[in-house]
Amino acid sequence: MSHDLLRLAHDYLESIGRADELGGLRFFADDVVQVEYPNRLLPNGATRDLAALRDAAERGRKVMSAQRFEVVNAIASGAQVAVEAIWTGTLAVPLGSIPVGGQMRARFAIFLTYRDGKIVRQHNYDCFDPW
Repeated sequence: MSHDLLRLAHDYLESIGRADELGGLRFFADDVVQVEYPNRLLPNGATRDLAALRDAAERGRKVMSAQRFEVVNAIASGAQVAVEAIWTGTLAVPLGSIPVGGQMRARFAIFLTYRDGKIVRQHNYDCFDPW
């Protein structure tokens, strides 16, 4: 089971990079809860349900022209997967000192909880490189 969940986690992150189905929404259970802890882009953090994740994915498609995850480490235990990844995003709009076409980088810690092969809980700790 751990191997299957690790594969699902990798597939999920790859789908975000392909902008597949609005950033991998097909990987979520209908009752998913995603928590993004405070970071430079969201100083107050955010808690999202499936509808809010869909909205965030739509907004992201307007801001990012491309993005990818490099998985540095991943481990599964029971129904949970922890992923350490380096995220690189190419901007479709300027942000701070980064012009259109410029890149942002961040190190992400992503914790996923699965039920029946779908993500029911996701916690993100996003640490952006300075810009």
